[in-house]
Amino acid sequence: MNAVASAGEPIFPEIRAGNLGLRLAAGPADTDAIQALRYRVFYTEMGAKADPETAASQRDKDIYDAVADHLMVVDHELGDGPDSVIGTYRLIRRDAAAKLGQFYSADEYDLGPVIRFPGHILELGRSCVASEYRGRSTMQLLWSGIAAYVFHHQIELMFGCASLPGTDTDVLGEELTYLYYNHLAPPELRPRALPHRYIEMRRVDPDSYDPRRVLAKLPPLIKGYLRLGGFVGDGAVVDPQFNTTDVAVVVKTDLVTARYFRHYERQARDPAA
Repeated sequence: MNAVASAGEPIFPEIRAGNLGLRLAAGPADTDAIQALRYRVFYTEMGAKADPETAASQRDKDIYDAVADHLMVVDHELGDGPDSVIGTYRLIRRDAAAKLGQFYSADEYDLGPVIRFPGHILELGRSCVASEYRGRSTMQLLWSGIAAYVFHHQIELMFGCASLPGTDTDVLGEELTYLYYNHLAPPELRPRALPHRYIEMRRVDPDSYDPRRVLAKLPPLIKGYLRLGGFVGDGAVVDPQFNTTDVAVVVKTDLVTARYFRHYERQARDPAA
């Protein structure tokens, strides 16, 4: 997908934080560097299972990459080559998914309530950051880029699959139970895991744990969605290839807290702010 405005200019300029910069991928070389980073994080570090083609190419790629926009964080101290790409997020809008007939998350969830939403929607996915850069500044850059993209394209609903590490849903019982009882999406926005992949999220007695303790041990990405007013769908899905347990996440952009909304709106309108 073309990541520039109709006049040929980027939809937002590079956002800088010290030596780190964030922008949209601009061509095949950027996409290849992003896929190489995703392979290092998902397969080399986190234990995803590579098929022979993926192992040979050392790239994490699929058919959705060609229609998506890709946010990328670059460490300028590492130069301008592919090794400078240290973070990424994949963004798929409704018209992009239509080219392939479905969103990526449709392999795990019935997205009917999301698809029926009348406004502009955006699927978020394939987020990863190189291990030595997993700090506040990198995630702030990625969220700033998402915010600028959301304002430019007038996105009203964001969604996607977020992952918990591991595939033992009993080990993850507290986290899944907490998410179900505290952050379940309203019915009109609630994805549901496909019947053949559905795993019950209510796995332990909700009175048997301290909710604050469980919230604290959730993956940072899921906590980030929740801070933005996010909800989860009904049912978890085990992804054996990526060694994760997934939950569907839905975020209405008008539920973003006032502090985030004002900050990102100002940044989208005035990148120098």
